[in-house]
Amino acid sequence: MSSIRLTYIRILKRKDHNNNAGHMIMSQASLREHPSILIIGSGFGGLGMAIKLKLAGFTNLTLLEKADRVGGTWRDNSYPGCACDVQSHMYSYSFAPKHDWSKRYAPWNEIQQYILDTTEQYGIRPFCRFGVEVNSAVFDEDTGTWTVGTANGDTYVCNHFVLASGPLHVPQVPNIKGLDTFKGKLFHSAQWDHDYDLKGKTVVSIGTGGSAIQYCPEIAPEVKQLYVMQRSPAWVIPRDERKYLGLEKSIFKNVPGARLLHRYRLYWTNESRVWPIFNPVLAKGLSKLAKAFIKLQVKDPVVAEKLTPDYVLGCKRILISNKYFPMFNRDNVELVTDGIREIKEHSVITADGKERQADCIILGTGFITDPRIYMKNFPVVGLGGRSLGEDWKENVECYYGTAASGYPNLWQLVGPNSGLGHNSIIFMIEAQVHYILESMKLLQKKGADYMDVKADVQTEFNDALQEQIKTTVWGTGCQSWYQDAGGRNFAIWPKSTWRFWLETFRVKASDYRFYARKTVKDKTEAEAAA
Repeated sequence: MSSIRLTYIRILKRKDHNNNAGHMIMSQASLREHPSILIIGSGFGGLGMAIKLKLAGFTNLTLLEKADRVGGTWRDNSYPGCACDVQSHMYSYSFAPKHDWSKRYAPWNEIQQYILDTTEQYGIRPFCRFGVEVNSAVFDEDTGTWTVGTANGDTYVCNHFVLASGPLHVPQVPNIKGLDTFKGKLFHSAQWDHDYDLKGKTVVSIGTGGSAIQYCPEIAPEVKQLYVMQRSPAWVIPRDERKYLGLEKSIFKNVPGARLLHRYRLYWTNESRVWPIFNPVLAKGLSKLAKAFIKLQVKDPVVAEKLTPDYVLGCKRILISNKYFPMFNRDNVELVTDGIREIKEHSVITADGKERQADCIILGTGFITDPRIYMKNFPVVGLGGRSLGEDWKENVECYYGTAASGYPNLWQLVGPNSGLGHNSIIFMIEAQVHYILESMKLLQKKGADYMDVKADVQTEFNDALQEQIKTTVWGTGCQSWYQDAGGRNFAIWPKSTWRFWLETFRVKASDYRFYARKTVKDKTEAEAAA
């Protein structure tokens, strides 16, 4: 039975009988021993989950990906200068080390190749289904299964449903008057058009977030004119960038302990950065150093002042770059801080009435982060017909960003309040993957079919988190994408990452309610319909 693949059903709306629509009839005991698991998304989260499931003997799994290949963020983002802001040896799986990273901060294509190589190394590709976009998920209390619908009309049925789509995958397109009337070239940084030649063009870049501070310095030397449209400045600190020497790569390859020691050093170095976040007074002191760095990098004092944030360092995402501030010393780069009033066919008009011609507009405006928005067309229905969208209408919350009360056997990776502002998200993903695996094993041990975190446990957990956030720099009053419209921080884990690891290392059975399915269907819906 260990080789059984995910039991999934194609509802016969299309009367489609094929080899992939097979159904294995199993006893209730067998279903508990070899539960079917459906994973959505094939970025670091989905792949890490699939690999660990397979290694643990849970091989009845399928991974759905809306694109045509694995990779997630690093498949979609290929803009000039795209690279990770976490060190290579930390931004990788602990169980799949790579000894020959080219540099301290890897570029997007090297990370994407790492993902592709890891997929092959662990034999995950046969479990993947590409070009499949999920659009609904409904839990059945009688059978203890999730029925997951897709855009192409297929339906998958599983015992465990893992959401690994990530919080940063839906591009944010700003609501600017006239944007749809622009006659020049228009694209989002996550959908970079590499066929369009920017050389000699007048370019307007909207946004000054993590993507824009990387691609703007790369395109500035080749464009005729670059207008950088800034709504609010970001704290940008230097990047300790350098290439790894051949000798270092050789040592990492032949002395695994040296590579592991290097990874540990990077982890604790990153973890030390959390103290200013936890201590706003210390963060204010470091803000002065960061401000001095801006003045040192930017020759024009007026421009330097416009590039200096008025909020505490760390309240919004801290960016790292050695090229961004010096870029504003170029004659062909202009920082524009007046808001955009309107976009015409070949120009951009700012609030002060000034019109700037444009051949191309690049949207460096990031992604939709509030799950209530990017999941609005993706209904998730749990116990008693309750909807995740409705439950999250007031407050977006989970239990350790992983389980949501009222939605049994629904697991999330990088869910609410599990994001970071100082260390590698891969560390958090691995902790969550471990927690989910332990939950599945606990279900088997108890002879139950599904588990649901208690509502009071979830509420108490999130109330404590929000109180913790108030004492950090995230509680100093600035607005960021970490927050919803009401100002509640739904994105960030407000403690050390080792605390998250420690608190999720064991699953507390007392935090959950356990259930046995009421019925076991011995026929597929397809067979019943026929």
